[in-house]
Amino acid sequence: MQENQPNNPVHGVKIADMLNYLIESYGWEELAARINIRCFRFDPSVKSSLVFLRKTPWAKEEVQKLYIRTVERNPKGKPYQPKKLKG
Repeated sequence: MQENQPNNPVHGVKIADMLNYLIESYGWEELAARINIRCFRFDPSVKSSLVFLRKTPWAKEEVQKLYIRTVERNPKGKPYQPKKLKG
């Protein structure tokens, strides 16, 4: 039986969808800079990252937190595009 979780912002969102959204928003390099996970830094792939995230609660939680922050910055559902610094 599925419970209603109105206060859980990631309820019903698959970890694969969160990861794909973050990759599209930041790219692997920026994602690895924001969350220090080896599978994001070395030979990254969605498949290997999902295997790791599903068995590592702290890493999954970090991805969920970044996903929430990113979506909050761009509530229209489009991937967040960080502003490029002039330099």
